[in-house]
This record gives sequence, structure tokens and C-alpha cells, in this order.
Amino acid sequence: MERNKPYLSRKNGDLWLTEDEYDNLKVSYRIKDVIFDQQSSFQDVMILESYHFGRMLVLDGIVQTTSVDGHIYNEMISHVPMSIHPDPKKVLIIGGGDCGVAKELCKYDGVEHIDMVEIDELVVKTCIEHLPDVSGRLADPRVHFVFDDGVIFAAGKKNEYDLIIVDSSDPIGPAKVLFEKDFYQSLHEALKEDGIMVCQSQSPIFHADVMKQSYTRISELFEEAKMYTAVVPTYPGGFWSFTIGSKQHIQPNPSKVSDKETKYVNEQIVNSCFSLPQFITEIL
Repeated sequence: MERNKPYLSRKNGDLWLTEDEYDNLKVSYRIKDVIFDQQSSFQDVMILESYHFGRMLVLDGIVQTTSVDGHIYNEMISHVPMSIHPDPKKVLIIGGGDCGVAKELCKYDGVEHIDMVEIDELVVKTCIEHLPDVSGRLADPRVHFVFDDGVIFAAGKKNEYDLIIVDSSDPIGPAKVLFEKDFYQSLHEALKEDGIMVCQSQSPIFHADVMKQSYTRISELFEEAKMYTAVVPTYPGGFWSFTIGSKQHIQPNPSKVSDKETKYVNEQIVNSCFSLPQFITEIL
């Protein structure tokens, strides 16, 4: 089951996953078991059973989400924008192969249609089967899976969505275009006149340049842009940013999340997450 790959190694009989962060930081996880391991047309897809974080989705050696803390990211990139838009009915998710974002959106009865565009079908199938803590074994008829390039898909849409969520991996390889201004422009055009978009904008500590670039590009295109943060332990540095762009105004209504079954997000979090540390304010 263990194919030859540089990020998996054995030390004193134990299996370890070692994740490289720009060659300057290495994070290692002791692994109990390899649950799934297969090469897709796009990447190496693994589900690993770790000691502290439970099952984790690992793509090309990089941890994407885990059973223990994946809900933090998925709830923050879903419920915060849902608290802002007055009545989102049609939603587009670009990426999100672990199905965690779609699972959170399905908690809203008012959402009628979700297009989830993920380039790698194997990731979706694998997470539904082997990562139920994150995917919830998603099977909601409102979710329409599109296995295609999210950039191309979005470029063909005009005035169609109330909310677009860009749940991308790091801006390297195929995901790099998901951080480009042309892509954000196509999202702007795909949104209705009161539409909003949100993307993950990387670590304020390790990727401050990407964070600032994302915020700058979105603020140039949208009427209003705001950044918010959360702590996700398995992401580099643990401190993560999200950027919202709105065609109108950004005014959260925290009460919209009060009746949702969540582990991290509540009214207080929605109220406070837009309060940024001074160093981020200065970067932006």
C-alpha cells in the first residue's frame, strides 16, 4: 500500500508523513495506517489515519483537512459568508473536494442549488467513502457535482450565483490560477448584483505576500472587501485568513448561524472574526 514517495518514511518502525513548507519548515505526523492510496490523473490522493488528528486527506504529500480540525476551516469559509448574504439560494463551490463546505451549506434550508466544481473526481469519491467526519458522506440532491476545471466553468457564467466559495489548495501548480485577478474578475461577473465571494487567502505569517495580493485584487474588483481569520491547527502556522468580496456591502447577521449545528462557528465568532491583529492591518 505504501508506494515509494518522499513524504512517507519509516523511523524506528513507525510510519511518518513529513510535509515541507517552502523548504523552510517541516511538519511531521506519526501515522497509524494508510487507509487509501491512489494516483489520480492530477495528483497523489491518500487518506491516512494519524495519531492526533484522526483521518486526514493528503494530496501530493500536503495535508488538506483532518477529522479533528477540518470543521474549523469548512465552517468559517461557509457560515461567515452565509451570515452576510440576505438570502442565498444558488451557490457555487470551486474546489472543496473533501465535501466539507457543501455539507455546511446544506444546513441552510433556503439554499436551493449548489454547484460543486472539483477537477479531481477521485478526491470526492474517496472523501465520501473514507473521510466521513469531514464529508458527512454527503448525499444531498441540492448538490450537483461537476468534475471540471473551476476556472473554465466560472468563466462561462454571468449573473448566476448569490455566493461563490473558492475552496482552493495552496497557490502552487494547478491551483495557482485560482489566485489570479482574471479569475476574480470572472467570479465578479458570475455573481448576481448583490452577490458575494469568499476565498481562503493563506497564512498571515508564512504567506503574507499571497494574503495581501488576494485582498488587493479582490478589493479592486468588488464594492467592498474584508478579511477575517481563524485558527486551523494543521495549516502552516495555525493562523489562517479568508477574504470576502461583495458587490454591495458586508454586514454580517450573526443570528443566522445561531440555529446551525456547528462545532466552531457561533454568533460571537461571526462578530469577532473580522477584528484583525495590528500587523495584518498594516500589511493590508
